[in-house]
Amino acid sequence: MKKIAATIAASAIAATGVEAGDRRPRVAPPAVYEIAPGLGVFTDDVLFGEVWERKELSPRDRSLVTVATLVATGRIAQTGSHVRRALDNGVKPEEIGELITQLAFYTGWPNAMSAVTETKKVFEERGIGPVSNSEATRIELKAAAEAARSATVDANVAPTAPALADLTNRVLFGDLWQRPDLSARDRSLITMTALIAIGQPEQLPFHANRAMDNGLTSSDASEVVTHVAFYAGWPRAMSAVPVLKKVLETRVSAEKTPDAPTKVRVTRAGEGKATAPEQYFTGDVETSGFYKSDAPARIGGATVSFSAGARTAWHTHPLGQTLFIVSGKGWVQREGGPVETFGPGDVAWIPPHVKHWHGATKDEAMSHFAVAEALEGSTVTWMEKVSDEDYSKASRID
Repeated sequence: MKKIAATIAASAIAATGVEAGDRRPRVAPPAVYEIAPGLGVFTDDVLFGEVWERKELSPRDRSLVTVATLVATGRIAQTGSHVRRALDNGVKPEEIGELITQLAFYTGWPNAMSAVTETKKVFEERGIGPVSNSEATRIELKAAAEAARSATVDANVAPTAPALADLTNRVLFGDLWQRPDLSARDRSLITMTALIAIGQPEQLPFHANRAMDNGLTSSDASEVVTHVAFYAGWPRAMSAVPVLKKVLETRVSAEKTPDAPTKVRVTRAGEGKATAPEQYFTGDVETSGFYKSDAPARIGGATVSFSAGARTAWHTHPLGQTLFIVSGKGWVQREGGPVETFGPGDVAWIPPHVKHWHGATKDEAMSHFAVAEALEGSTVTWMEKVSDEDYSKASRID
């Protein structure tokens, strides 16, 4: 046994280059040094001796990230010790409870329920009484961002899972994200952490952007990935890096956008008149008055004139489209929806990513002014043409 102990000690000294008496207090349990001395060294000298000491995240934030990772990945046996550390680092009991509640939605009820059991033991040990809901004012989410998010959910989720879309808008963002028991920044930090930890980087762009809109810095975000690597594994962290890289580059690019021009530019009626591309339209269609705003604005538009019976192909817009009807009579229809008739002075709004078409009625020409915003340089995705059969159905309904 003495020989084994000496070997373990020698391994530790070899790995660190210092005598045992010169090393900082151990965090790793003795059993770790007895079974995996290298793990003990890395735990004490790298994870707690280096990573936890880095100033890029506060100890409180590191505790939030760690507990969130453990709950998200179902590492319940490790949760209690880090709940204790979180309390020592300034995380309030109600914040820990709200962290668990947040992750019930993002990583599942079973993980959350198991975390509650372990956390209750720590609270009882510390003499922390029952946690109650905060009476503070609810967090107000940004109206424009919420409208865009809700429209995306309605367009992409509701047709397939209407109940999920309703719960997403009404409960997840309409209730949970507005609870004052945890700040918007911390909710974003926890959610972003969980997505990395469970290997869902495709969900990361929305929540990483939301996190930085809520006050997380780019340095904070990159440090979250580094910290999670130790608690959820290098592969999960590495998978998140290219996704986060793109988010950060996009935000830096937006911040470096040149100052907006100050001169007024007038696009004259009929300017640049041209025949619309045949592959995207059916019938005689002309475009004119095309314009594109200068950065940082992303809006563009044109007047589009349809002869009787002419129409667009099916298409979508990443940020939606507005149609102002100038003259005549026209139709617009989303896939699977009713045909809507519009006339002069009417305005039609098509939400983001909604597949639709629009054009003149069978017997009357129509002109509209179309406006759309670009997302990463794209304003429209064209699809198949509207068949004569589908168009004839519209004429029968009108």
